[in-house]
Amino acid sequence: MKELIKYMAQALVDNPERVEVSEVIGEQTSVIELRVAKEDLGKVIGKQGRTAKAMRTVLSAAATKIRKRSVLEIIE
Repeated sequence: MKELIKYMAQALVDNPERVEVSEVIGEQTSVIELRVAKEDLGKVIGKQGRTAKAMRTVLSAAATKIRKRSVLEIIE
């Protein structure tokens, strides 16, 4: 899951080397934290949060396949 989010984020931003992804794993749920450069934050979130919502949808579909629940948090 972590690699999936990192791949998508790096494709969206101008500074792909500054994309950081960390994962906190629980029993049923894993929280994936995404950090990008401040100037790239708008590109990852998108207009009215559409890009972030699309990333969360893809993550949810991938997590369902392995029978887990994943949450994406975009951190400033």
